[in-house]
Formats: sequence, C-alpha cells, structure tokens
Amino acid sequence: MRKPPSIAPARGRLAVLVPGLGAVATTLIAGVEAVRRGLAKPIGSLTQMGTVRLGKRTDRRAPLIRELVPLAALDDVRFGAWDVFPDDAYESACHAHVLEHDLLEQLRTPLSAIRPMPAVFSPEYVKRLDGPNVKKGRTKLDLGEQLREDIRRFLRDQECDRAVMVWCASTETFLERSAVHGELARLEKAMAANDPAVTPSMIYAWAALKEGVPFANGAPNLTVDVPALQQLAKKQGVAIAGKDFKTGQTLMKTVLAPMLKARMLGLAGWFSTNILGNRDGEVLDDPGSFKTKEVSKLSALEHILQPDLYPDLYGKFDHKVQIHYYRPRGDNKEGWDAIDIVGWLGYPMQIKVNFLCRDSILAAPVALDIALFLDLAQRAGMSGIQEWMSFYFKSPMVAEGLYPEHDLFIQLTKLKNTLRHLAGEELITHLGLDYYEK
Repeated sequence: MRKPPSIAPARGRLAVLVPGLGAVATTLIAGVEAVRRGLAKPIGSLTQMGTVRLGKRTDRRAPLIRELVPLAALDDVRFGAWDVFPDDAYESACHAHVLEHDLLEQLRTPLSAIRPMPAVFSPEYVKRLDGPNVKKGRTKLDLGEQLREDIRRFLRDQECDRAVMVWCASTETFLERSAVHGELARLEKAMAANDPAVTPSMIYAWAALKEGVPFANGAPNLTVDVPALQQLAKKQGVAIAGKDFKTGQTLMKTVLAPMLKARMLGLAGWFSTNILGNRDGEVLDDPGSFKTKEVSKLSALEHILQPDLYPDLYGKFDHKVQIHYYRPRGDNKEGWDAIDIVGWLGYPMQIKVNFLCRDSILAAPVALDIALFLDLAQRAGMSGIQEWMSFYFKSPMVAEGLYPEHDLFIQLTKLKNTLRHLAGEELITHLGLDYYEK
C-alpha cells in the first residue's frame, strides 16, 4: 500500500452555499434533510451509496466511498443560499413542484429556516427572470465584496469551519472569453469599471475564491472557465470544478456514444430535442441563454468520437439539439434522441431513446457529490481545476491544451482512481493478466 497524501480531517461543520434557491437547490436541501431523518435513501449519490474496489478482484475489498476517504457527514452540512426571490426554501420547493407535498410538510421546519440572501443579479444576463431580492452596489467589485461579507457572516452565524459554493442558478446568456478574462488584475479592474464582460456568476466565483471557498459551476456559464479566475484559484490554493451538471440527455450521450466508438459503428446523425417546463426551461427559452446551453450539449459527441482519428466513421455527422419550454411539463423533462448509425458494409440502423426524467431529481445528488468531493479536494490540498470530477459535468473543465474526457466510463475510472490515490491504495488498470500468469 502506498503512503496516502495528507488530508485534513472533515472536522466541524461544512457550509454548502448555493447561488440560486430554485428547483435544483431546494430538491438538494430537502433530500439531505430527508436522508438525515431516515425518510428516504440517497439514491443517485455516489458519495453516499457508491463503493470502490481495492486490490484484486479475489481480495473482495469494496468499501463505501464515504468509508474510504474522509468526507463530510451529512449531519455536519449547513445550507445557505442567494436568490432573486425572497421565498424561503420551503416556499420555493412548493413553487417548484418537484417533491410531493407530504414530504415537504415533514421537512417544513428546516426548509423554512433557510432564507435566501439578496442575490447579485442583472436581467442583462438572464432575460426571462427577474425578482426583488437583489443587491445594490456602485460597482461589480462592490457587489463582490458584499458577497464576501455574506460568506463570512454565514460561517460565523452557523458556526461552520469551512465552506464550498455550488452554482445552482440559471444559465446566463452566451459569452465568449475576451481580454478582460485573461488575467486577474484585468478582471478586477473590469469589475471596478462595471464591464459587461463580467457576469454575475463570475462575481460569485471571485468572492468565493477570495474567501478560500471552493467553487463548482453547475451551469454552462463561462464563470471560472477563464484564465483570470483559474489564476486566482491557484493563487489562493482553492479547488474549482465545472461546468454544467450532467443529468439527462447528455448523460445518455456519454453512455451511448462510447458504445458506438468501442464497436467501430459509424454515425450519420444524432437529433436531440427536449421539452421542459420549470424555471430552467423558461430561462432557456431566451436565445442567448439557449446558445450557452447548446454549446455545452453539443461538445460531448465530437470529443468522444474523435472524428479526426476516425474520419470514415465520424468525419461527417449531423448533430442537432433543441430545447422547448413547455409549461405543463414542469420539472418532468422529456428528451427524445433519434440516432442514425451505420454498420457493416454501410448498412443503416437506428437507435431511438425517449428519456422521461425528473430534472432536479437527477441534479440534486450530483450537486451533493460535487459539494462533498470539492471539500475533500480542498482538505487534500488539490487546488485549481479538479478534472477528476468531470464525471458530473456536461462540459468538463481541463488544463489549457488538453481535450476533455466525456466518456462516462473513462470519467468514472478517473474519479475512482483519484479516490484510491487519496486513500493510499494502488490504482486499478483492469489489465488482469496476473490472474492467468500462474
């Protein structure tokens, strides 16, 4: 067994701070409260239910992840939030219509105690959303300082020893990197000048990193995927991860596309369409916000299939993604995929997928795992981009010059090997020849 890296113990309370107290955040918070009370199982959470194989298959060692590495216990988690609407977590969860009323009534007391702090928000970046619970400040730098004070006050009032921040708010309008994002000094100067290239999500990330709080981006926004904030993360020794929770249709793509490539089956086209009726669907009805989401959802196939290496199979395929806001469906998203594949001697075949999923039910355990793993990374001294957490994201962040791994099974292997590394265990390659060379 290797000597494990030094990891500070998960001592004391962990603050999980969420910009956006909507469907995802309230489903996360209510879920944790339900699990604490024995009302439900944490299904979908790798940190709570997953295991890691150690050593040879014949060793029969497969501890729970939460027993292998020192994760924060759910009883030690305290939730804080910001939102443009003043509704507490109970009221917001009722409006979201994700969880049943009977369950929410059993959790009414802890949920009602979580009231959102005023948000940093501008309709310039999320056009289909507006609310009264918004901070006022002369500059974006001033707003960032107000967020820093919120973080310090929450830690003090809730007697928390450390914190993480997970963006659970809306998708911002499409934005490309510019010179402003190139280095920290320029970004902070731009914040002081109210430059439109600095979005609200960047202000949250800046505030978190300045306070030494790890940050994860659950939306496809640019946010920490810029050199300036990555420099700040390294300078402060803080972990970052993102971007865009991988939950429904893209999750299916990162399972099916690796199968096509593994069997050398060609792809002629992949048509994806969704209907969604929650707040996220309403926000994505704006072309600017949809563009941000579209770029995130389109990226997976190109990286998985590697058309430059396999031009005969994937050199020219059509890929289309649509999202339609359809209010009656609420949080119950429906995704259709029509996939035209090519087999032996060029014969065409089809795969059709109809995924009727619950958007926030899939996203909540992802957000929980990200929060707990970010805290683990921070206590292990792993600053900057946490690529080993790509498993949870549609558009994983990577170091400059690298291509992201989108294949779900490569991502899971990377994640579990990282946990083995942190526990001082041998990494597993799955070669397996030693079983037969006796």
